[in-house]
Amino acid sequence: MTESFRRSGEYPQGDDHQSPYLQQQPASSPVNPEWPAPPVYAPAPPAAVGSGATGWPGSGQDGGGAAGGHGGGAHAGFPKQPAGTARKRPARGPLALIAAVAIVAAAIGGGTAYGIQELTGKDTVAGSSTSTTVVPTAKRGTVAGVAQAVSPSIVEVSATSNAGSSTGSGVIVSSGGEIVTNNHVVAGASALKVQLNDGKSYTAKVVGTDSKKDLALIELQDAPSGLKVATLGDSDGVRVGDDVVAIGSPEGLTGTVTSGIVSALDRDVTVSTDESQGQGQGQGQQGGDGQWPFSFGGRQFNGDTGSSTTTYKAIQTDASLNPGNSGGALIDMNGNIVGINSAMYSAASDSSSGSSAAGSVGLGFAIPINTVKADLANLRAGGSDS
Repeated sequence: MTESFRRSGEYPQGDDHQSPYLQQQPASSPVNPEWPAPPVYAPAPPAAVGSGATGWPGSGQDGGGAAGGHGGGAHAGFPKQPAGTARKRPARGPLALIAAVAIVAAAIGGGTAYGIQELTGKDTVAGSSTSTTVVPTAKRGTVAGVAQAVSPSIVEVSATSNAGSSTGSGVIVSSGGEIVTNNHVVAGASALKVQLNDGKSYTAKVVGTDSKKDLALIELQDAPSGLKVATLGDSDGVRVGDDVVAIGSPEGLTGTVTSGIVSALDRDVTVSTDESQGQGQGQGQQGGDGQWPFSFGGRQFNGDTGSSTTTYKAIQTDASLNPGNSGGALIDMNGNIVGINSAMYSAASDSSSGSSAAGSVGLGFAIPINTVKADLANLRAGGSDS
């Protein structure tokens, strides 16, 4: 038989004489004798590389060895750098500073833009014809906001003549007391009185009239300081369906506010240019059915326009207009004047009682404000009727 020979004590035996390899393993870890032997030195502890940070030698991150292995050095697996020396990290301060500055700049930029909108009034409301707003921010886009902002710019105009008296409305267009109204409100008047929104009254004189556009410019005598001048908008920007507000003095009720929408554009409205037609028609206390006569589509409304007429393109609205609204303002939701109210349809009067029938039925017409702006120089020079 073949047996193996060894010298005495060459291989330790028994429970008290185990392999050094086995002594390094936890009792719960089985050992495969085919596994490679572990290193003959103890694993290196982590080295301090800075305040609150550690680095592992031989990781390939600080020059102590190749990545993932045990690099060279005084002893394999130990860091080359002296103990206690902090490892350099990539400089991150400038990049972080730039990012922070960019964020702050963006925030400031947004705030600045918002501030500019607040100061210049460039924040608009849907359904408004212009980019300028005079309505307070908290009430922007509301009828109440428009009324609050624009009512001080709308006045009541009372005209007296040999034929009687009439009442209409007007819009302040200069701090010196210039007021735009309809020609038919002041035509043939021997005296004019204007009542401001604060209730104070002043005498006024006619500066110029243009019967072909049914426009007139009057001016307060001894106009007070601090008059609220209306903001004239851009009627070319008005669209069908836009919300609008009307302010005037129907039936002598100063500062009445109504609202509606733009029903149509470019309506060919024909009105009378006869001076006698203008007297007694503004408030509906004199003559005919008490309404300023006009025609549209070949039909007469509110009486006979007579033989002397003129036709202009008008904005149609369903905002309630009644006698006395003539010369008042049609306003967009940003508080800009987009038209001067000039005509409205009303049911025929009751001839047996002599009283006027119900008021507005939602057919009102306004002279586009761009027509007014184009005619202001002419009116200030006396108008085409002078």
